[in-house]
Amino acid sequence: MAYKIKWGIMGLGKIAHKLASDLQLSSYAELYGVASRDEQKAKDFGAKHNAAKCYGSYEELTDDPEVDVIYIATPHVFHFENAMLCLKNGKHVLGEKPMGMNAKQVEAMIAEAKSRNLFLMEGIWTRFIPATEKLIELLNQKIIGDILFVRADFGFTSPFNPEGRLYNKKLGGGALLDIGIYPIYFSLLTLGIPTRIQASARMTPTGVDSYCAMLFDYANKTQALLDCTLEADTPTEAYIYGSKGHIKIHNRFHHPEKLSLYRNKELVQEIEIKHSGFGYLHEIEEVNHCIKNNLIESPKLPHAMSSNLVSVMDQVRREIGLVYDSD
Repeated sequence: MAYKIKWGIMGLGKIAHKLASDLQLSSYAELYGVASRDEQKAKDFGAKHNAAKCYGSYEELTDDPEVDVIYIATPHVFHFENAMLCLKNGKHVLGEKPMGMNAKQVEAMIAEAKSRNLFLMEGIWTRFIPATEKLIELLNQKIIGDILFVRADFGFTSPFNPEGRLYNKKLGGGALLDIGIYPIYFSLLTLGIPTRIQASARMTPTGVDSYCAMLFDYANKTQALLDCTLEADTPTEAYIYGSKGHIKIHNRFHHPEKLSLYRNKELVQEIEIKHSGFGYLHEIEEVNHCIKNNLIESPKLPHAMSSNLVSVMDQVRREIGLVYDSD
């Protein structure tokens, strides 16, 4: 049997469970080691997902010579130190979004990966979802003509808990970093880097945003209208309007399974493409492919995209006055 890439997981929350489950669907990977600061939590997680090794510290995972790549699923504020620990111990890294808290951290991570010839990618699963791949194909064919503007939202109701991950500033809380990153990524994927950014937000007593609205302007006069919120359940859809029609990316647009193509207000085509498992298998296979081919970045989600993404988020944060200790 061909060699399987041995994966480790650092941080064992809800998303880690989903990725671990999807790892079982890959013919090219195996879940080798899992690590938590709570050893019993690691053992329980490992038993559920058939991990070979379970560690009560992140250092034990990164010290294990058998581990090829580590998926980092810790809270936002720890992504930088966790990724640097992995890279300095010779491990490839798939880091959950946001890759870092700011551009300075992301650039340092990229430089470290390059200096050690190690693979590094931000875990924006959206890019690898089959329906997203189809969307890119349609846009490249100019099926709706020239893009005029883009709209995307992401919102869900989360009761205010000052100590919880979503509202605790010390843990990198706020709507922007947690879910606003998806509408922003969508705008970068479809329109590129904006020339002007306007944003406003509603802030919580803990000093993070519970709602953020953004308007991006581009050199070719296109625009992106984006918003995110922890206050309400919103459609979580995206629309791309062009000179010949528009495309609707159905709920939830960051891992869609349905696209609708319209011309002159008339629905002309519905495209349904299911993703595998929870949807994480597709990014897992991209990581496997890149590592097997000695690539240090994904051609589909290169380091430059993560640099651009965090730079735009930094600018949005300046607009709304959101500052973290890591800044």
